[in-house]
Amino acid sequence: MRAERAVSGPEQKQIDDAARALLSVPGPVVLAISGGRDSMALLHAVHRAIAAAPGQRTTPVRVVTFDHGTGPAATRAAELVVSEARRLGFHVLSGRATQPAATEAAWRAARWAYFASVLPPDGTIATAHTRDDHVETVAMRVIRGSGSRGLAGLECAAPRITRPFVRIARDVVARYADSHGVRYLEDPSNASRRHFRNRVRLDLLPAIRRIHPAFEVELAELSERAAELRADLDRFVTRFIVADDGARHRLRVAREELATYDSTALCVLWPAIAARAGVTLDRRGTQRLAQFTTSGVPGGRIQLSGGVEVYRHRDASLDGFAFRRAAVGPSPRGIVSLRGVVEFGEWRFRPIAATATRADETPDAHPLVRPQDEIWSADLPGDRCLTVRAWQPGDRMRAGDRGPARRVKRFFGDARIPGPSRSGWPVVLADDEIVWIPGVRRVRAAPERSGRPMVRYICERFDGGFAYS
Repeated sequence: MRAERAVSGPEQKQIDDAARALLSVPGPVVLAISGGRDSMALLHAVHRAIAAAPGQRTTPVRVVTFDHGTGPAATRAAELVVSEARRLGFHVLSGRATQPAATEAAWRAARWAYFASVLPPDGTIATAHTRDDHVETVAMRVIRGSGSRGLAGLECAAPRITRPFVRIARDVVARYADSHGVRYLEDPSNASRRHFRNRVRLDLLPAIRRIHPAFEVELAELSERAAELRADLDRFVTRFIVADDGARHRLRVAREELATYDSTALCVLWPAIAARAGVTLDRRGTQRLAQFTTSGVPGGRIQLSGGVEVYRHRDASLDGFAFRRAAVGPSPRGIVSLRGVVEFGEWRFRPIAATATRADETPDAHPLVRPQDEIWSADLPGDRCLTVRAWQPGDRMRAGDRGPARRVKRFFGDARIPGPSRSGWPVVLADDEIVWIPGVRRVRAAPERSGRPMVRYICERFDGGFAYS
């Protein structure tokens, strides 16, 4: 060990204090360890802290690692984590990508998906990000034109995530690792300028530092102010939240007060609101939501990146927006008999009343159904076999009792339902004929005869976990 790599007393205290603070976090703590120097130093420091105060931690600390499947180096790193964690007495879980990805974003998504799958409900993930990682992240987001949420960087509090080293320099962690003989593997991808972060780390920041040595300090100060603004916005936007199920990233947002703000203010507010639903907005999505707030029609919806759409409730008394992911799971399959209350994927059909309808009686005569909701309700012939299934390409439905049938996808187009949102959309059949596309269109003049038994159904869709009809 070279003397210049020895950790100093104050630096050792920084590491020890960070590890002890991590052990004070309530609930289960899971260390996300990659096998690299910083994360293995975190593993070692936490072990030292536990050994220094035996029995103080009542909830066990666990270790999780993930092999991205990118080659032998990634596999060796995961194996090192498993062996070292077990040697130090930690329970360890190891995951591996089933389909190796090619980008940093895809690696990160796969890694965090696995971490989330093994994290206890009340647990916290601890990562080994350093102050240098934080500065690099902020610099990358400046280049990408991020707003205040992005410029807050890694110091901003994140749900169920803690970063004990985020205010400790990478060099300090490196000296700690050398001083204590911490075993680690250098990720060969860290030297590749194919990755944006590496170009920032190896080229951009050193070049700026030579011209303006205080740049990184000033960037960190900017990030602190952005984090304060972000925290203030997160508190402020709670006034717009009507219903929130954070565990499932489901959110409904009131519109009335929100629509009083101008476009500039909305572009600041919407990212904070969307974050409550687990949605990260890009610039285009933010601008589209700001416009949709004031110009979107009831029942309208817009698509955002990541398979997310925002729907405006068509009921004036519940005027607001709901976030939902367009792909919420596999589409319902098969044909279901429409009898009584029927659950069909994210849809629910329920009968309101059964009546004998006269030929001159209109569906809107029912007191429980408002005229604006007619596409969400239908009077169906009770003497025919009623079924519901997911629509299929090639399906057709008549717009009335006469004239040619039109393709169902044409009705979707008329209703401005985008392609990704049509997956699994139900259609209701009387015998073998489609008579109702809930929320889109229904046969307006189905063959009727005096005394024919009719059953009125209303359809509710659980958009983002909240029902509307």
